[in-house]
Amino acid sequence: MPVPRRAAPAVTPPVTAAGVTSLPAGPHGRVATAVAVSPHLDDAVFSAGATLAALAASGWRVLVLTCFTASVPDPRGFALSTQLDKGLGPDVDYMALRRDEDRAACAVLGARPVHLPLAEAPHRGYDSAAALFDGVRPDDDAARALPPLLAPHLAAADLVLAPQAIGDHADHRVVTEAVRALAPAAWWWRDVPYVARNDGRPWWAVPDGPDRGVDVVATLPGKTRAARCYATQVGFQFGGDGEVAATLRRIAADEGSRLGAGCAVEAFRIPGP
Repeated sequence: MPVPRRAAPAVTPPVTAAGVTSLPAGPHGRVATAVAVSPHLDDAVFSAGATLAALAASGWRVLVLTCFTASVPDPRGFALSTQLDKGLGPDVDYMALRRDEDRAACAVLGARPVHLPLAEAPHRGYDSAAALFDGVRPDDDAARALPPLLAPHLAAADLVLAPQAIGDHADHRVVTEAVRALAPAAWWWRDVPYVARNDGRPWWAVPDGPDRGVDVVATLPGKTRAARCYATQVGFQFGGDGEVAATLRRIAADEGSRLGAGCAVEAFRIPGP
C-alpha cells in the first residue's frame, strides 16, 4: 500500500545570524507537534537533544519516535555480543533496558518517547560490526516494514527531524530513506557521535538545502543530562560517562565554527520550499 507524502512545514524559520536559524513558531491556535525519527534508542538525543529541549520549552509537543527497539528472545552470535561487551549477561533483556533509558532521557528533555516494534540490524542478519556499515542487505525487510509504521506519526507532525545517516550505519540509512519518502522537508540532523569520526557526508537520500545551526548554549546542559541516561551506551560512544559533556560541547562548538555561527549549535540540513 502506498504511503502518503508529508507536506513541507507551514513555517520556514528565519535565519537570525550567520549560519543560525531560529526555531519555527508553529501554527496558530493549537499546540504544534515535532517528531524526531530516531533509528536507535539514543540517536535523536545525542544528535538533536538540545533542539528538542528548546522546542519543548517553547510549547511544542515533542515526540521521539525510535524505529528499532524490539526485544528479541534468546539473542545469539553478534547480536548477543552487543550486550555482552557492555557487561550485560545473556539473560538480560537488553532492549527493555534501553527503552527504559530512553524514557528517562526523554523525560529530561520534556519529550514523549514512542517505540516502534522493529528489531535492530544485528537481529536482521547483520552479523558483524563491519556488516553494519557495509550497506543495506538486499534481504533486509526493514525498508518495507518501516514506512507504514512511520506514516501516521509524520502525517500529524508540524515539524519532522531525522538523521542524515552520517557514518553509514544500515539502520540509519533505512530510516533516512523512509523519512525522505514521507517527509522530505524534514530538518536533517548531523549524526552524533559519527560526525566527529568521519568526513560528515550525508547519505544520498538527504535533500539538498543549506546547513543551519540552532543556538544550543542554553539547552546543551539538559541535552548532556539526557544523553547520560543512556548508561549502556555512553562508554562505547563517548569513552565513559565523564566524557559526555566535554564531547557534546566540543561537537557543538565545532559545528558553530563550521557554520560561522559564533556560538555552539546543533546543525541541520533544512531543505528550501
